Amino acid sequence: MLKENLVLLRDLHALSQEQLAEQIGISRQAYAKWESGATVPDIEKCKRLADFYGITIDGLLKTETEETLGLIPPAPKGKNIWGSVTINERGQLVIPKPAREKFGLTGGQRLIVLSDEEGIALVPAEQFEARLKAAMDYARAQPEE
Repeated sequence: MLKENLVLLRDLHALSQEQLAEQIGISRQAYAKWESGATVPDIEKCKRLADFYGITIDGLLKTETEETLGLIPPAPKGKNIWGSVTINERGQLVIPKPAREKFGLTGGQRLIVLSDEEGIALVPAEQFEARLKAAMDYARAQPEE
């Protein structure tokens, strides 16, 4: 798990083992042993690696795979990669259980569908409506020029 993520992250950032080892203050040989699985970094070195890549230590240690993509890189801190879903013939999709649990989504709950040029976002309707109301209240409270 860890060794696969180390190789994947280093490749995604187009770094050599030597460049990465220098960034986190270790020898290239020590880093090479981590990638080969011969040894594992201590928790402090894991923290340095996670901070360097902008991910969590948990993300550094877990390996996620997707049928069509293979190994998925760890998501940046505060972000998630939940895998893929398939839209059925009726235009429906199933949100992965871990995502439903994280956001407290339940059957029958209303979601607002948002998008930009890159993709789609789903936001619980209550949350979206509360933020919209707060923005409208703020706008009304501003003096006219």
